[in-house]
Amino acid sequence: MPITVETLSQLLKEKLTSSFGKSLEEATTKEVFQSICLIMKDSIHPNWQMTQQTYDQNESKQVYYFSMEFLLGRMIETNLLNMGLLDIYKETLTSLGFNPENVFREEYDAGLGNGGLGRLAACFLDSLASLELPGYGMGIRYKYGLFQQKVVNGYQVELPDYWLEDEYMWETKRDDKAIEVRFGGTVETTAVNGQLQFQHHDYERVLAIPYDVPIVGYDNNTVNTLRLWSAESTTNHFHFHSSRGHDYYHYLDYKRSIEKISEFLYPDDSYYEGKVLRLKQQYFLVSAGLQSILRRYKKQNKPLYQLSKHVVIQINDTHPSLVVPELMRLLLDEERLSWNEAWSITQETVAYTNHTTLSEALEKWPEDMITTLFPRLYQIIEEINERFCKMLWFDYPELREKIPEMAILSYGQIHMAHLAMVGSFSINGVAKLHTEILKDRVMQPFYTVFPKKFNNKTNGITHRRWLLNVNPNLATVISNAIGTEWIHQPEQLSKIIPFSTDSSFQEAIYKVKHENKIKLASYIKEHYNLIIDDQSIVDVHIKRLHGYKRQLLNLFHIIHLYNMYKENPALEMTPRTFIFGAKAAPGYTFAKQVIKLINAVAEKINNHPQVSKHLKVIFLENYQVSLAERIIPAADVSEQISTASKEASGTGNMKLMMNGALTIGTQDGANVEIGDFVGNDNIFTFGLTSEEVFAYQQSGEYNARDYYNNDRRLRNVMDLLVNQHFSGDDVDFKDIFYSLLYNNDEYFVLKDFDSYIETQNLVDQTYQNQSEWLSKSIVNIGHSGAFSSDRTIQEYAQDIWNIRPTKVASPLKIY
Repeated sequence: MPITVETLSQLLKEKLTSSFGKSLEEATTKEVFQSICLIMKDSIHPNWQMTQQTYDQNESKQVYYFSMEFLLGRMIETNLLNMGLLDIYKETLTSLGFNPENVFREEYDAGLGNGGLGRLAACFLDSLASLELPGYGMGIRYKYGLFQQKVVNGYQVELPDYWLEDEYMWETKRDDKAIEVRFGGTVETTAVNGQLQFQHHDYERVLAIPYDVPIVGYDNNTVNTLRLWSAESTTNHFHFHSSRGHDYYHYLDYKRSIEKISEFLYPDDSYYEGKVLRLKQQYFLVSAGLQSILRRYKKQNKPLYQLSKHVVIQINDTHPSLVVPELMRLLLDEERLSWNEAWSITQETVAYTNHTTLSEALEKWPEDMITTLFPRLYQIIEEINERFCKMLWFDYPELREKIPEMAILSYGQIHMAHLAMVGSFSINGVAKLHTEILKDRVMQPFYTVFPKKFNNKTNGITHRRWLLNVNPNLATVISNAIGTEWIHQPEQLSKIIPFSTDSSFQEAIYKVKHENKIKLASYIKEHYNLIIDDQSIVDVHIKRLHGYKRQLLNLFHIIHLYNMYKENPALEMTPRTFIFGAKAAPGYTFAKQVIKLINAVAEKINNHPQVSKHLKVIFLENYQVSLAERIIPAADVSEQISTASKEASGTGNMKLMMNGALTIGTQDGANVEIGDFVGNDNIFTFGLTSEEVFAYQQSGEYNARDYYNNDRRLRNVMDLLVNQHFSGDDVDFKDIFYSLLYNNDEYFVLKDFDSYIETQNLVDQTYQNQSEWLSKSIVNIGHSGAFSSDRTIQEYAQDIWNIRPTKVASPLKIY
């Protein structure tokens, strides 16, 4: 029998009384939110338990997804949506006098991630559960997220992101499943019956406590698990001495040093102690996760040599690459397997996803740091490296000169990507172009040695969150036209493409977009006291602030428009609202200067009596999932303008496309595949290709000064950076100016400026024909199903993981 408003109202009142001792009239919005979560957990937990029992009974092969980030956002709406209860909860809250949006926003965004890497991991978990695939997430329960970003006088200011200040309603602490993780110490080697054995002494003990978060599948009974590890201390692990009266203070220091391991997401690694802490975090996740996997596996009384038939470990980027030597350590030292046995199991169990072509993002750690922190792991890495280099020498004589650059351990550095590639059975890129660049350039020697390991798995996003949940009115328009099959089978979205020229369907799409613009405009007015034109083009650039993502190129176009309107106030162009959302890494000075420049330009334009009638610029602070959910449904233009070859894939391009925004972008990452699906007429492409970028980098023929000297528009834009026009301080933006001219414009901003301006003019001309624009928008929405994370996960499951759906029976009716 379906739940009713009356039944749910009664449940909520009873939960408020039992949990908070309050009546509905006395309850705060937060207490209502927490009571809803408690009601939901009563329904989720039996299915959660049943899911694990089903996997065990069926001996289902499971994937364990190791990632330093899981950018979940708020979970309440996702869980309600997946349980089929979102509408009834909204109706009930409204009937009780509460605004559902205000109640849901009592949940703080979980501070477990930073950008696309973490959001991808979260989408993958959703798809695994929704496709009924056995999968675990393995991450760290950071006490503080990256940081809360505030903008003060135009500058980014970082504040602690204490997201756990209130109880995280979805987690369950599992003290009984705690794991000991060891750091430092010494290794003693002895021979026993002709076999070497290794004893670890004088190490630092850290207790890893798991906090499990349920991942609810859509319209099924599957509830998978995200396991988050917290570093905690106990008095049992501290050696007290009765003769020392100051032991209490030593214990506090010890406790503090332990808890720092899981305290911050991405500690500042610009100094030695920060590097050590970041490396300890990575090993902490890897060791705790692997020990828990083997503990669970051994309880099932299966032989270790069959581990890869039941378990697959996916490394999400290079951060968890210590999975390889740590799994070897456990198999060699704890399970007493031979090297060949352990290596075979490791290589058959571990898979690696690469997310970057940037050399600085392919982690390398100092040899002495690894030796100090993980003495036994260092020995194992040395042996892996020795055997790998010897294999190259004898089996690939043509690569002998490349051995120093292919080695895992070379020039005092341990190369984590090399370790991951050598120790895994699969190496995948995250977009077709990215994978080809890996094979042909970045990792070409490894492709020569391991051609069968390399494969592509283009990223995806969960359409349930990024369309069905964040844009319900658009979802309704789609379902009214083609039915609801697309919710389970997102490729069915293509059925709307024949409606792309239908005037009534276009009108419905336009109405939804305009309503979303009004909502966003209301939010901006309330929080920033800025009035934006809801008839303007909403042009959004929302992603991490980095030189290669080229927020600066976007800004140069805006300054160019500013100059044009000042020269000719009667210029006829569609009004445009430029929205930026981005965090800059605390130590990344250039990126922080760009944020300051965006805000300085915004202040100048928004307060100009003439220009502000045509342009508005706003930087929305503290960009995170919940803010993206506000922006994306209202966007008309999606800025995907990274330097070609630098963006591995991108997923913001997919989210915006799915909500009807048209992409202006370079031929980079997944932009290429979006263009392949929608056709050249339905995407705005500009700039250098990846091959042209490589050619300039190799030849050294690019001269940024030539473009500054020969393009009057560009010179006029750049000169404003150094003549105090945007700031009373003439040094504020000189570093940006000189980085382009004296460092020769590393990311080809000046080279692509002319092409970008021409393409932006085409965007404006196209938007003026609303029927044409809406037709292109509908085509983009129709093809966006190809970029669902369901498709991506199905490819991983079939091509890499070899896992299959497992049906879970419901132990009771969910309410």
